[in-house]
Amino acid sequence: MSSAAPELAIGSEGLSKRFGRQQVVDDLALAVPTGSVYGFIGPNGSGKTTTIRMLLGLVRPDAGTSTLLGESMPHGAGRVLPRVGALVEGPAFHPYLSGTANLRRLDAADPTSDPSTAASRISAALDRVGLGAAAGKRYRAYSLGMRQRLGIAAALLHPRDLLVLDEPTNGLDPQGTREVRHLIAELAADGSTVFVSSHLLAEVEQLCSHVGVMLTGRLVAQGPLAELRALTARRFRLETPDPPAAMGILEQLGVPDPMIGAGEVTGTLGDLPPETVVAALVAGGVAVQAFTPVTATLEDAFVELTGEGFDVSG
Repeated sequence: MSSAAPELAIGSEGLSKRFGRQQVVDDLALAVPTGSVYGFIGPNGSGKTTTIRMLLGLVRPDAGTSTLLGESMPHGAGRVLPRVGALVEGPAFHPYLSGTANLRRLDAADPTSDPSTAASRISAALDRVGLGAAAGKRYRAYSLGMRQRLGIAAALLHPRDLLVLDEPTNGLDPQGTREVRHLIAELAADGSTVFVSSHLLAEVEQLCSHVGVMLTGRLVAQGPLAELRALTARRFRLETPDPPAAMGILEQLGVPDPMIGAGEVTGTLGDLPPETVVAALVAGGVAVQAFTPVTATLEDAFVELTGEGFDVSG
């Protein structure tokens, strides 16, 4: 790892890209702290992959600037990209070659690679992603999870300060998803900054320390995961044998949206302390079996920020 790491592993100002009449990315200001696992979330088609391609110098922006590991892009690409591992739009490998042979071809095409260390580096990368036992197996026989892990192994042929992974669990079954998730956590624990693009909110919630929310090409919010969750209204769940009586007291307290369910009432606390609500219910003769604050999810935060649901069907 670099001894003098910049405060931001990825930064951008005013980054924009249009394809024809469609504004795909609009005035993007990213701030990815060094050492973070940053989840770049948004529905399919929200501009995530185009943003990544601009950050890596694969697509030229129409406006704006960006930096990777403190180097201006694309001018500093030659200096910084050897320190960056990337998996963009899924790995592409030769189906009839083994995992080892595929990585050997990729490494040979890299002008910064040392041929004398290729065998040891390839073996280490395969072991790192749990593919050591399958190194000689042909790629076409790999499961989806193994293919994604081979793509990450390709990004790890050299020590990396930054890993950029575009939808690394896309199309995987639950087991494959768990494998990739655990691998990302291990890489982050080793000190790499990891930038993960995903439309799977539950995965990001388990993995990431920081989040950026994309919607139709714009970054609508970013920051530590806990702060984004805190943007949502505080909710509660009240278990009681007398929901109608509880409703009356909650409305007197100013709870804006109490809703009756089977043996329960749910609603939004707002600025009300939970102990104030419970005390008022008990004083009003309502039997309180349980009163539980409900932790906001990343999906709750997305709905709060955008005013719409999160479609993950695409």
